[in-house]
Amino acid sequence: VAGAGTILNAAQFEAAVEAGSQFIVSPGTTQELIDAASDSEIPLLPGAATASEVMGLREEGYDVLKFFPAEQAGGAAYLKSLSSPLAGTLFCPTGGISLANARDYLSLPNVVCVGGSWVAPKDLVAKGDWAGIEKLAAEAAALKG
Repeated sequence: VAGAGTILNAAQFEAAVEAGSQFIVSPGTTQELIDAASDSEIPLLPGAATASEVMGLREEGYDVLKFFPAEQAGGAAYLKSLSSPLAGTLFCPTGGISLANARDYLSLPNVVCVGGSWVAPKDLVAKGDWAGIEKLAAEAAALKG
């Protein structure tokens, strides 16, 4: 399933949809982006880093959110602290996630998945090392909380 990120505005949202994206990911959220998503059948995974941002997105009908930048915004401990007061909200943390700390996030009840560029590092992409990327992706897919 192909998706698009990092989408920052309505024009990028529309361009990604026209290119065939089946989902959209954003590091944060604006009303313009929410409006673009409301007018589309393509789902948006909006980003949030604070409890207030999460509450605002919940009011807009979102209960699955990107948590970005995860490590810099407080990491797994911060997300764990949100699990009770913001019960029912699920997160996909990105930003500073690696094979070394992914399990810390995946073990949390409010984390549905993680994302990280460690799966397809720029140097391997530049070299066309698809076997190396496939190996990293397999390691990531095998992670359990």
